[in-house]
Amino acid sequence: MTKKVWFQVGVGLLISLLVIKYTLEIHWIFNPLFIILQTIFIPLLIGGVLYYITEPLQRLLEKKGMPRWGSIITIVLVLLGLLTGLALLIMNPVSNQINNLAKNAPYIGDKIMEATDFVINNKENLPPQAAEFIDTISNSIQDIAVAGSQMIVSFISGAVSATFTLILIPFFFIFMLKDHEKFAPQIYNLFTGERRTWIKDTLADIDTVLRNYVQGQVLISAILAVSIYIGYLFIGLQYSLLLAIFAFFMNMIPFIGPWISLAPAIVVALIQDPILVVWVCVITLVAQQVESNLITPNIMGEKLNIHPLTVISIVLAAGNIGGFIAIIIAIPTYAVIKAIVRNIYEERKQIKEAATKSI
Repeated sequence: MTKKVWFQVGVGLLISLLVIKYTLEIHWIFNPLFIILQTIFIPLLIGGVLYYITEPLQRLLEKKGMPRWGSIITIVLVLLGLLTGLALLIMNPVSNQINNLAKNAPYIGDKIMEATDFVINNKENLPPQAAEFIDTISNSIQDIAVAGSQMIVSFISGAVSATFTLILIPFFFIFMLKDHEKFAPQIYNLFTGERRTWIKDTLADIDTVLRNYVQGQVLISAILAVSIYIGYLFIGLQYSLLLAIFAFFMNMIPFIGPWISLAPAIVVALIQDPILVVWVCVITLVAQQVESNLITPNIMGEKLNIHPLTVISIVLAAGNIGGFIAIIIAIPTYAVIKAIVRNIYEERKQIKEAATKSI
């Protein structure tokens, strides 16, 4: 019985749960390690994203005969040039739209309050479920205000942490560009024989999965953001550039992100001209259909091979477990785990075939 797969998997899960249980019970021992990991996680994540975005350029430059230090300097200069050009290009429009938004904030607030008062005063005409929901929201206004003030304090206190993060990002990024070929060998060279080969292949698959996801998702988000910006400009929607920039970052979240980016656009359209809400929804729907049917299949293809329902389930579960950061890393984490499990399955399959092969 001990040789059965189900028994071995069960024992492995049981041991893993026991390790997690006792680790949590003596968490004070691991607190310094958790603090260190928490500090470097965001810089490492952003540095990794930048690495995978610029890695094709580095490979091309070194293929043309440029040394490693030259490719790194070139990439850094290109990034600085792009950021500077982008800042010069959008600084004035973004600044003007932010100023207009700040100037119109009281008007927007009044409109929202008018709509809120109208809904509350006419809630007896609404379905019972909607009226109950409104009562719940009304009773929670004080809690929302307290939470808002706490968020402001947290934002101010987090400014120092954000500055520290921005300082660390270039170090991780340049380190990855310089020594990325050394990471995997330092791991699989600890082993020998077939196990070394398996770990080497598994690490290569993980690298491929992460590269495909990051490069594909950034390109898709950029295309969607540009498409939405052009559509908002065409219908004359205010703050179109700010909304497009927000959409770019939200589109990093598969499936759910684009609909999150739709919410502020609908609010702006509703205040500017209610008829624009229809056009905003049409633009978003068209962009999503083009992305789902043309862009994503051609960019991502079948490389990740993750069913859309699985993606939605993972994103929703990650949001409940770990918030925004968990949502962002949920899909690549799942893809990495899937690659590892697939390699384990293939290895066991080969072992089984070799053991049962007739001589």
